[in-house]
Amino acid sequence: MSYYSDTPSVDDELESLGWYHFDLSRHAAEALLLSNGKDGSYLLRNSHEGPGSFALSVRAKDSVKHFHVTRKSSGYAFGFNEFASLQDFVSHFANQPLLGSETGTLIVLKCPYPWRVEEPSIYESVRVHTAMQTGRTESDLVANAPSFGTKEGYLVKLGAVVKNWKQRWFTLNRNELKYFKDKMFDEPIRTIDLTACSAVQFDYSKDRVNCF
Repeated sequence: MSYYSDTPSVDDELESLGWYHFDLSRHAAEALLLSNGKDGSYLLRNSHEGPGSFALSVRAKDSVKHFHVTRKSSGYAFGFNEFASLQDFVSHFANQPLLGSETGTLIVLKCPYPWRVEEPSIYESVRVHTAMQTGRTESDLVANAPSFGTKEGYLVKLGAVVKNWKQRWFTLNRNELKYFKDKMFDEPIRTIDLTACSAVQFDYSKDRVNCF
């Protein structure tokens, strides 16, 4: 015997959700919401805790709070509450604020942050030049690098004290370049203020491609 329901499945709703950002990392979510969002902007992304686990990232003034959402066969669980759909979830907390547990901040879900969005052209550019070495010409000089937006990824970094190369997770957000021990770590090893940087120079002495 076959059954049919007019009610869309949980998976169908998730795939059609305009503010579901798939595997967006915690760091990138914070960068997007702080750079381009406003108070009450929110997005949903996959959690690293596994299938059926999600994180709701919400901007609360000058910070971003993250909340766990769990998918069940009947809908979505958030704390002690269950909702048949994500739209029911949003409608509920648009009128009843979330509570940021660490600070007691009241957070209202005001506007979804869409995953298809053009980054605004508000980012500063950085001038790039090369070291003029023997055999190199003026064609090695790049007048202006493209304006940078929110970016993240792995780079291999040379240690400052112990001179060995280690892979680190880097995030770039406006004038801050941060690097972490790995992608899953919340606290950066170091934050570099790029307002103090006047130029970026290629380094040909390390025998590495794209070293700077």
